[in-house]
Amino acid sequence: MVGRQQDAVDRLVTFLAKRDGIDKLVKTFQYVAKLAHWRLQAVGRSSLADRAKKWEVSCGTSRKAFRTGRFLAGLNALRSPYPNLCLQLLAILSNGGEVVYFFFDHLLWFARIGLLDPHLAPRMSFISAFGEGFGYIFFIIADLIVIRKGLGAEKQLRGELESAIAKEEEGGTDQIKAIMAKIRGIRVQRIMQFMAISANLADLVIALAEVEPNPFFNHAFTLGISGLVSAWAGWYRNWPSST
Repeated sequence: MVGRQQDAVDRLVTFLAKRDGIDKLVKTFQYVAKLAHWRLQAVGRSSLADRAKKWEVSCGTSRKAFRTGRFLAGLNALRSPYPNLCLQLLAILSNGGEVVYFFFDHLLWFARIGLLDPHLAPRMSFISAFGEGFGYIFFIIADLIVIRKGLGAEKQLRGELESAIAKEEEGGTDQIKAIMAKIRGIRVQRIMQFMAISANLADLVIALAEVEPNPFFNHAFTLGISGLVSAWAGWYRNWPSST
């Protein structure tokens, strides 16, 4: 069989084969449905608005099922070594919050489908959202620290690159390529961290809407856009490379 280069369909299949991939797709559906429900209600299309609401609720419930056991990833991350005490503490706080988030999200799912007392749902939702928001704050701080270190490393590499270019006639071509590859790697990593920060900020807004309700955070438009920003940042981060 003759091999062929991967195309968009191949990468989509790979993307959807991952739990995070299918979660981001359904999350996109969920928040598109939320925005559709809000808009259809505003124009008086109550029948279509009800359908959009059912789609949104169905997607939200489905995502909870997809995330079964996800809290174990946070527990596992707590066991990982980190380069310094600062990042270690941030990892404990961020992953600890994520463990609380996903564990109580499971209980919320059980309450909503009737496996547990449905009256427990509001309490489980609050605890889950609190853990989520708490964890995201420290994930964001950790990413900002790593970005700052990356900028410092890139600055140093640029200095080395200038020296290597000055010595190019003395056989420094390989060194130049190696330095440029490192710089590209730092830039790619920085983009991924910016995507992570965008997603975490958006999800933090959604969590705050549950923990501290207010007209801005709880508005359907705010929640819908925040959900889509988070979902699309996840698409970018998890989309398979073309190589």
